[in-house]
Amino acid sequence: MSVRSLVSLSTLGTILVASAGPLMAAQEANGGRIEIDDPPPPAGDAVINQAGRDGATVRAFRVDEPLEIDGVIEEPFYSRVAPITEFVQGVPVEDGEPSELTELWFGFDDENVYVSAKVWDRAGPDGWIANEMRRDAAQLRSNDHLAVFFDTFYDRRNAIGLSATAIGGFSDFQITNEGNPNMDWNPVWENQSALFDGGWSIEMAIPFKSLRYRPGREQVWGVQIRRTVLRRNEWIFLRALPLSVGGGGTSGTFRVSMYATLVGIEAPPPSRNLEVKPYGIAGARTDLSVDPEISNDGYADVGLDVKYGITENLTADFTYNTDFAQVEVDEQQVNLTRFSLFFPEKREFFLEGRGIFNFGVGGSSGGGGGGGGGGQGGFGGGSAPTLFYSRQIGLQGSEPVPIIGGGRLTGKVGSFDVGALSIQTDDAPTVGAESTNFTVLRLRRDLLARSSVGVLFENRSQSTQSAGSNQAYGADASFAFFENVNLVTYYAKTETDGLTGNEESYQGRFSYTGDEWGGSAGHLLVGDDFNPEIGFVRRKGFRQSTLFGRYSPRPESIDWIRQLTLSGDLGYTENERRGFVESRARGGQLQVELENSDNFGLGVTDNYENLIEDTRISGATIPAGRYSFTDAQVSYNFGPQRRVSGRVSLRWGSFFAGSVTSLGLGNGLVEVLPQLSLEPSIEFNWIDLPDLQESAGQFNQHVVRTRMTYGLSPRMFVSGLVQYNSGSDTVSGNFRLRWEWAPGSELFIVYTEDRDTDVLGRWSGLSNRGFVIKINRLLRI
Repeated sequence: MSVRSLVSLSTLGTILVASAGPLMAAQEANGGRIEIDDPPPPAGDAVINQAGRDGATVRAFRVDEPLEIDGVIEEPFYSRVAPITEFVQGVPVEDGEPSELTELWFGFDDENVYVSAKVWDRAGPDGWIANEMRRDAAQLRSNDHLAVFFDTFYDRRNAIGLSATAIGGFSDFQITNEGNPNMDWNPVWENQSALFDGGWSIEMAIPFKSLRYRPGREQVWGVQIRRTVLRRNEWIFLRALPLSVGGGGTSGTFRVSMYATLVGIEAPPPSRNLEVKPYGIAGARTDLSVDPEISNDGYADVGLDVKYGITENLTADFTYNTDFAQVEVDEQQVNLTRFSLFFPEKREFFLEGRGIFNFGVGGSSGGGGGGGGGGQGGFGGGSAPTLFYSRQIGLQGSEPVPIIGGGRLTGKVGSFDVGALSIQTDDAPTVGAESTNFTVLRLRRDLLARSSVGVLFENRSQSTQSAGSNQAYGADASFAFFENVNLVTYYAKTETDGLTGNEESYQGRFSYTGDEWGGSAGHLLVGDDFNPEIGFVRRKGFRQSTLFGRYSPRPESIDWIRQLTLSGDLGYTENERRGFVESRARGGQLQVELENSDNFGLGVTDNYENLIEDTRISGATIPAGRYSFTDAQVSYNFGPQRRVSGRVSLRWGSFFAGSVTSLGLGNGLVEVLPQLSLEPSIEFNWIDLPDLQESAGQFNQHVVRTRMTYGLSPRMFVSGLVQYNSGSDTVSGNFRLRWEWAPGSELFIVYTEDRDTDVLGRWSGLSNRGFVIKINRLLRI
């Protein structure tokens, strides 16, 4: 480890320790009793005070003896405490009576919070949608499930969610600023489901050690319950939600400010929770694409993660010799634009608590009836920059760079969200990476009922553009008024040695997200030298204006249609310095949501691109010039009630000086068994540019992906991801076994292989492969 690395890591430790004292003092100053936003607590032994749209308050009761988490509702607690049964249908009938009965209990002892339920359903197991067991799988949201959401700080904007299904599948996630869900938050908790004559039941035990909450023994939390009956496309809630909020089903639970209130929980005395998670790894790798070539190179290593609870609501995380070999490979994408592709973060250390570092995005609790502002078409490429993009840390392009270690502080102090991150990477001469420190500081303050303002600062000690360092900093604000009016804005600036152009970026975006009507308008500028090197910028040197409008009636006279959506959008992008139009996109769409949850869509988009220089797009060099082209799209989405579901789409029209025909299958799912599923995905793009001599004018781009998953249990699965990309002439496979052999402790066995090929199915040679075994152990002290 270099001297610079040691200095950086010690500096981080000093910052975290020095921060703890003032932050805890501020926290104590903000302590005291909490004013309840909902109806008064239920009196005596009553479990709920339900007031419909005016809110609901429920009570948790102390459990005399710890519940046995087996899914069976039989302990004395369940006969002593009456169940909560006053739930409200949100979709399809606003404030309607649920078609099925739900009985639910909240309990607690000195170790855990308990949530138990009997989910009555007359259809029986053959009528339920339950085809996924893998933890945190996206498909779980398309299964019949019961989910509980806790706003443990009662700040009416941040929450955690826990969800479970009849066959044992479960997920856990965080909601930040009434949106921005983080599905990769993985706390330690216990759950078990069981069947009974008339439905299924669930028991959950969530340790206080896995939660963050306000200091004090008597707790007041926000709470929401969501239950689905998907064969009827029905969504049921504890706190009533208007269609403009709950019309999207899952999106209704983002509106944390409309949660019910939970009283009665008595938190145990505070303790300084300490979690230590060492790991060991061994494997072998072959890489024939480097010089000199690597063949069957064996290796072994160890590392350590530490989590320390400074207070009930402030946590410090430290990592040493961090390794991400168990992470699933990126899904291949087709790029038919002149801008870079965005790949999501998948590494666990950077995923936990990531919501605090979001900048300039606001929440996403928008209403029903369709999406928010568009106006960028398929080719404008003018989306706002991402100021903090964690994939810039520990990766040089797609090649890994060793991470020596680092730390993170996240939590809430009064009305402030706090985030600090510092990571030190080692040098990697083979990919041209120097030893670098990455530091990010974030502070956000709650305002009014659902608004916030914040600042963010980043420093990269070694710039990729110069011999010096790189900094980025900015301020952002998110204002939410009434039920569906939102305003999001930011201003950011970067500093990089040697760059003399415009290093600023700013945006303002207004939106209205009602159920029947919706719209948005925005303006964005990104300077030609705006350079956040711990961020992601898809396009520079432009200013863009966007406009979007939507009308979404619910026709009562057509019983098989739930909602129609007619929308139009316009995007207008100018060169920032010279003022000429670079891109323009305008389009119209029709979406039809059926009562059985299928969707049908039609769309037309008219595009204009002004290329000021020859540009490489889809493997072709498009000559400089002005191009106008139009395409049409049609799609049909088969809902989750089917054994085979997914979105089939067709697009055809002109493309620059040629034509394009695209056929796609997205979000595909084939239910072979409740434990076995296939997820096919196809993107075929036939592109004809007859004026170009290279490749005889044919520049087809095809990507085929198939993921197979077999769930041995909710905490153990085997998965395989096989991909073919015609653009890079590669076939790859990634096969993983993940077993959570003890709470928070995991075993991974991973095999990855990439091959070069010039024809689908014809293998021409090995490019690289790797085999890894990794095991870790969570120790809670």
